[in-house]
Amino acid sequence: MTASDTPRQILVWAEIPVSDMEKAMAFYAKVFDYEMTLDTSGPNPISFFNNDMNGTGGHLYPGKPAAEGQGPTVHLQIPDTLEDATKRVTEAGGTLIGGPVPLPVGRFHYAQDLDGNSIGLFEVTA
Repeated sequence: MTASDTPRQILVWAEIPVSDMEKAMAFYAKVFDYEMTLDTSGPNPISFFNNDMNGTGGHLYPGKPAAEGQGPTVHLQIPDTLEDATKRVTEAGGTLIGGPVPLPVGRFHYAQDLDGNSIGLFEVTA
């Protein structure tokens, strides 16, 4: 088997640029029930969505978010129901955009974080 024949994970990790790390960490901790801590061991401060680097991961970093509607959408699995998560988004200062969108394996709702980054709130139902 050659390297081109080996199945590979397509998404390695996701980075979400934010203008205020502390506020963004509080937002993602509230909405997704993540334990957000600031890691300053590398060239830039970051905050991982989880500390388990097995599988696809992601983090926040100080940066300039794309203009509204021009950046990618990162879909993140919620810890409970879509209704509860959408309530937490607005309570935390985010904006709901559209949804829910049903899929065979679950459903999701589009939202924006405090910086206008597009995020998907994904609920597994299958």
